[in-house]
Amino acid sequence: MSSSSSSFTSFYETWFEQLHHLVHQLSTCPRPPTTPDHHHHLLHVVQKVMSHYAEYYRVKALAAERDALAVFVSPWATTLERSLHWIAGWRPTTAFHLVYSESSIHFEAHIVDILRGFRTGDLGDLSPSQFRLVSELQCETVKEENAISEELSEWQEGASELMGACTNLDMKMGRLVSVLKKADDLRLRTVRKVVELLTPQQAVEFLIAAAELQFGVRGWGMNQDRQRGNV
Repeated sequence: MSSSSSSFTSFYETWFEQLHHLVHQLSTCPRPPTTPDHHHHLLHVVQKVMSHYAEYYRVKALAAERDALAVFVSPWATTLERSLHWIAGWRPTTAFHLVYSESSIHFEAHIVDILRGFRTGDLGDLSPSQFRLVSELQCETVKEENAISEELSEWQEGASELMGACTNLDMKMGRLVSVLKKADDLRLRTVRKVVELLTPQQAVEFLIAAAELQFGVRGWGMNQDRQRGNV
């Protein structure tokens, strides 16, 4: 492992532990918010979590500039996590699948109240306009995903150039850094835009679900890697 990837691995472990603390703060937020103070508190904690994600991608971009290949293979991730990766991270459109699945779960949990006309205010209570905006954002995100995937394909198709005597390796690696940064930028923008489309209560629930998915996959992946190592 290179020194730069080792440094980012240390950063990631600390960052991941801090994410656990932030999710605890999200989980203890008053839901639904019944006072202006509750409302502001939800907004404050959501912003803290979004800043935490932004810091992750800022540091990751610096690591990519130092060693793009190390970031691409993500040595800090488990084997399971890497098997799910799209360009060194989660696929941005995963956010939409999460919104839809969580909305369905919340809706089913409160279906009696909803049918009686009570508004729950949670992810099961998305309005028609919210569903429309989420769907439109999903379509835009799919297009951007495809464009970035195409850039990576072009980079990979030029692999034979790496063997050439006149290869400008720095330029080649620079293109890979660019692809990595575009993928991470799309990941962060997607989460930000989804959060903006939701109410503070819904945003809290979405961010909790997203983090719990991340915790679950990593935990399962670590167990699998330990078992594989003991064979």
